[in-house]
Amino acid sequence: MAQAKTPIEKQARGEGAKYVYDQLRREILTLELSPGLPLDETSLSQRFQMSRSPIREALVRLSADGLAVTLSNRSTLVAPINVAEFPRYVDALDFLQRINTRLAAKNRSEADLVEITARAKEFETARLAGDVLKMSATNRDFHLAIADAGKNTFLTKPYGALLDEGRRLLHLSLKHVLAIPEEAFHDRDHQEMISAIRNRDVHNADRLAHEHTKTFHDRFVDTLKAHYLEDFDFDVR
Repeated sequence: MAQAKTPIEKQARGEGAKYVYDQLRREILTLELSPGLPLDETSLSQRFQMSRSPIREALVRLSADGLAVTLSNRSTLVAPINVAEFPRYVDALDFLQRINTRLAAKNRSEADLVEITARAKEFETARLAGDVLKMSATNRDFHLAIADAGKNTFLTKPYGALLDEGRRLLHLSLKHVLAIPEEAFHDRDHQEMISAIRNRDVHNADRLAHEHTKTFHDRFVDTLKAHYLEDFDFDVR
């Protein structure tokens, strides 16, 4: 008598490429799959008990997200984290974070404020639950809600791409911060930014967005020093 399939096997076969994509995306963002790790279609096909076609489709989606890289020989890797590019990444993030937050303070509607506040609450719920993956996702949603309130899609799209690219960096720093008992982690930055946007205080919104970027920078550098590099220093002014 054939052995009954487990619920996970049934779900995997039913959802196909989407199931594989969702699983691998979560594992990449949480660093369960290390940067640079090969994503072999044959091995993944065996793991998920699927043909290579949905595996290939999932890998194409991950590459489009910037979470995987397809080489010239058609092999696929988990996208590396290029630490040497971190200063330039932070420069770009700082610029887009500041201009989008400024525009939100200038152009926001009452509906925008409701959306931004809701996304901040989701982040706080994830923080209280200690759910690092959810924290990185809701942080992205919060900042994109601010960018949407700025009403300039030419700035929102590249900002969203930077936020997506930085989720693994944020995940690393969040894990480090939450593991330190004496380290206070809260969403005060988010609440202060909401207040500036509500008051249409463009100057203060700009300042708070810059400070928020610097906090991210400092936490990530502290994470590298604590776990990966002994002599490491980048500066954000």
